[in-house]
Formats: sequence, structure tokens, C-alpha cells
Amino acid sequence: MKRDVFRGSTGSGPEPEPEPAVLSSPEGWRLRGKNCRNRHKYIQQELLCIHSRHGNTRASHLEESSNMDNKSYVVQMNGNGVHGKALLKAKSLSGMGVSGNGFHGNALQHVNVNGSLYPAKVKSRRLRWDVKASDMANNTLNPIRAIVDGMKLTPNPDKPMIALSIGDPTVFGNLPTDDAVLQAMKDAIDSQKYNGYAPSVGYLKSRQAVANFYSVPEAPLEAQDVILTSGCSQAIELAINVLCNPGDNILVPCPGFSLYKTLAVSMGIEVKLYNLLPEKSWEIDLQQLESLIDERTSCLIVTNPSNPCGSVFTREHLQKILRVASKYCVPILADEIYRDMVFPGCSSPSLACLSSDVPILSCGGLAKRWLVPGWRLGWILIHDRNDVFGSKIRQGLVKLSQRILGACTIVQGALESILNNTPQSFYSSTISFLKSNSEICYKELSLVPGLNPVMPAGAMYLMVGIDMDHFPDFTNDVDFTERLVTEQSVFCLPASAFEYPNFFRVVVTVPEELMLQACARIREFCQRHYRPRSCDSNDLDQ
Repeated sequence: MKRDVFRGSTGSGPEPEPEPAVLSSPEGWRLRGKNCRNRHKYIQQELLCIHSRHGNTRASHLEESSNMDNKSYVVQMNGNGVHGKALLKAKSLSGMGVSGNGFHGNALQHVNVNGSLYPAKVKSRRLRWDVKASDMANNTLNPIRAIVDGMKLTPNPDKPMIALSIGDPTVFGNLPTDDAVLQAMKDAIDSQKYNGYAPSVGYLKSRQAVANFYSVPEAPLEAQDVILTSGCSQAIELAINVLCNPGDNILVPCPGFSLYKTLAVSMGIEVKLYNLLPEKSWEIDLQQLESLIDERTSCLIVTNPSNPCGSVFTREHLQKILRVASKYCVPILADEIYRDMVFPGCSSPSLACLSSDVPILSCGGLAKRWLVPGWRLGWILIHDRNDVFGSKIRQGLVKLSQRILGACTIVQGALESILNNTPQSFYSSTISFLKSNSEICYKELSLVPGLNPVMPAGAMYLMVGIDMDHFPDFTNDVDFTERLVTEQSVFCLPASAFEYPNFFRVVVTVPEELMLQACARIREFCQRHYRPRSCDSNDLDQ
């Protein structure tokens, strides 16, 4: 009977070599490696000897390499004979890898039966620089920038530029924020209380202020239902991130805000476009929307009021949207940055106020209603009356918010005062101006042959259709708007940037006199290039 040195029992097999007197002697290790006929059994013997000589030292994590001719083992040891945690680099066993007191450096030892120590994975090094952009960077594309940057925008030097393309209400200086908003910021700065880091989800006091401002009996909110973010854009990003995985799909309005696609595609999420109907004031084609839903649909994005359309959904239409979401158990991301920016005579409640079972992440912020887009403070309101989201979505939002440290602390410090002290007259004045400019633009462009404006009901935008058959000089809306800049120094954003060709978007925040000038130039441009269909037909017949 022969002793099985690995299992501690008897067994058959070749007799092991006599043990050298001193295990830790480099010479002893060398002789064993040289003379042992069964090297596989030899390593097992040595591990047993280590265990017997070093008391608390344990040999574990024994791995056998796939190379049977050159066996390699990974030995993890702890106890009195090992110190530290670094991975020992390859050294000959006859060198400094072993000492009389045992191994220096606790953790993984890679013992090769040829008598040397090697890492289990051979490290390679680059022979030349080869730094590449990540897949996320390569997959990130802003459709607006992609189109605008490719346009040849050379304004007419004889006419000053009028830009109706930028959704920033502060550009022309005619829409300042209210004095109460500015004073709240000054007070927050002077207090010296908001110069440090805030919790990643925002100050509790500031979150409670948002909850109080938007809470209604139909959709109550507490501070725990609010996540403060760096603008509404980050709120949208967090909401998509927490609801979607790569390979999922989201439902996005067309035309719609381009950021949804920019964020989703960069994360490997498929974007499915559902149609808005201009002939129905940009209501959703609900039948087509429903046809897009499948088992990988993780989110329905609803923008109300709309960018780029300026449309506002009625209560009845919102209820129909909710019924589709409920039928297929699809949560809603409600982009409500233009919430309450609705023209007099129209009304549109928040989606959450109408939902009985559909969980909703509502995204908003200070940017548009308070006319401070550069202050970068937004929020997510978590509406989950039936606990569909549960703790996982809330915890997920908290974790995602920790990737950066959230919204500007000074603006957070001013937030309660901004929400509570901004007078109603400020909101009313802003809405009145936007409605007036929209009516001017709609009236003037409705008289232009070949153009078909759609009257908005809120937000800051108006969409105008181009009957391209009447403008044979141009190939598409991008060409049309590019030439409009060249000839008239008026820049409107082509709706191809919103995946809706043969329209352009007008921003109605410019001063009234500039709106009138811009409309007059657009009319002059169209009169120059317009061709009646009858003339086209006659030309073709000839």
C-alpha cells in the first residue's frame, strides 16, 4: 500500500522520491524538479509538504493547465508562510522566489514543473500606439449636428442674419427670466451654503420643493419620488438607462426631439419611430404605434407639449395613449419640459394625472418655463401608484445618478425660492408672447404659396410643410433651407433633423419685429422659386 499524498489516503502508483531535508531550500526544489520521474505527482507532494510545515498555511485553488507535457499549477497560500497580496512574477525557484521563511507575497503562485514560476497568462505589450475611440463614441450621433454641419450656410451679406433655428429663448435677449428667479440665485450664493457637493440625487429640501410644486391629488409626490439632474437632458438619459438594455427598443415620436435617438443608439438600443399626424394637429397615429410594440419594447416616449411641433395633446388623446401602454404593459417616459407652456384656450394635464396603472417617469426642468436653459437643472418625477417599478427602478436611478454628482448645487439652493416666489404674471407674459408670435408666423406663412404651416398650441415652435412639387429648384428640405440662408439670411431648421423631411421648424422666441421681417423674407424667397403645377405639366408636354 502506498500513501496518496494528495488525498491523504492509501493508493497505488509509483513511490515518491525521498523528501529533501529542507523543503524551502532552493537547492532542494531544484533537485526535486530534476529527479522526480512523475512531475505531476511531485507538485502534489510539495503542496502537502507546504501544508505540513507551515501550520496555518493552506494550499488551495489548484489548477491544472491544458498543457499536459508542461504542467502548471496555481497555488494560493495564506497564513504564516505568506505575506502580501501581489501576484509574484516569474522567477526561477533557485532564485529569490523562495526563501527559508517561506514564500514572500501571498496570493497566486504559478508553479511550473520545470522548476520556474510563471504568470498563468502571459502579458503582451503593444509595439506601437493604437488608441481608438470607444464603440459608444462611434455610435453617438446628433442628427441635428449631422445635418447642420453638412450644410453650406453663407448668409447674404446685404441682409442681417435672423436665426429661427435655435431652441434657446435667451438668444435675442427679449425674454429675460423674472427678477425673483435672479434674486433666489443671489441669495443662494450669498448664503455660502451651497458651495460643496450635494447628494447625487439632489438636496432633500430641493427635492421636496419640486414634489410640493407638482403634487396633485391624482398624482401625489414626495421627495423620494424626485431625482434632480443636470438639466432635462440628463433626466431623459437616466430614464432611458434605467428602463432599457442593449437590444431592447424604445418608441419615439416622429417628428421628435433628436436627443432620444442620440442616447439610445449609443447604448445599443433600437429606436422605433411612431408617426405624428400634421393633419390632426400632430396627434399620434395610435394604430401604427401599436403595431410597433413587441416583447423587447421597454419604453414609450411621449413628448407633450411637443418639440418640434408645438402641439398639445388633449385629455382624450392622452387617455388613448395610456390605454395602449396599459394593454401592452409598456412604461412611459414623459418628456414634459414644456409642461404648463400651453396657450390660453388649450389645456393638457400631465400624463401621470390620468394614469391609473401605467408607471411613468416624467422629465422636466427649469430651462424653458423659467427661461434659464444654461442653469442646467432638471428632474425626474417617479409616478408609480401600483408599485410596478418597485424598489429596483428607484435604486437604479440612484445608482445611475452617482455616475456624476448631479445638478448645480447653487441652483438647487435657489430652487425652493424659484418655485415658490416666481409670480404668475411672469408665466402669463411669456405664454402670451409665444402665442402672439406663433399667430403672426402662422398667418404670414399661410399666405405663401407652397407652404403649409401647422398652428401650434404651446411650447416655442411651429412646423411648416413644404410642397416640394412647387419648388423644383430644390431637392429636399435641407436644400430649401440652405438656399434660404444664402439668399435671405433666414435660418430655419430643416425637419430632416427630426426624421421628418419636407418640413422646417421655426422657433417663435425672436422679437416680434424680427419675426415679421423673417416671414417677409421667406415669402419673397418662395415667390421667386415657386412653380405652379400647371406650368410644370406644360413644360413637360413641350
